[in-house]
Amino acid sequence: MPTQEQPPRVEAELRTVAMPADTNAYGDIFGGWLLAQMDLAAGSYAIMRARGRVATVGIEAMSFHRPVYVGDQVSCFCRTEAVGTTSIRVHVETWARRRLAHQFGETVKVTEGSFTFVALNEDGSKRKLPQDAREA
Repeated sequence: MPTQEQPPRVEAELRTVAMPADTNAYGDIFGGWLLAQMDLAAGSYAIMRARGRVATVGIEAMSFHRPVYVGDQVSCFCRTEAVGTTSIRVHVETWARRRLAHQFGETVKVTEGSFTFVALNEDGSKRKLPQDAREA
């Protein structure tokens, strides 16, 4: 049954397909794999806004709503939640387009969470975010 909620109307930061190697003991996609995809998407988003190197310093408010199945097309959508002088918090919504015959094409929100990144210089020390990133 389709949900009332729809994916964000922005380009996905990351899109991939869940594979058999990514399953847990019950055949569902392992939550750690999903978390890694979200971190990659949020990191890519943060790098573009920071215009350079960033590092994940925190993951907050992680919620798993529904399982992901082998063959599902997984899409991560990002938006800025908060910006500090040297850090940015990115909210990630992850949606799955079902590939199982009885649910084919159904799109459901499977997880969401907030990831905090700090901007880094080449030597690994903190640096200020660009002014336009702090005003966004």
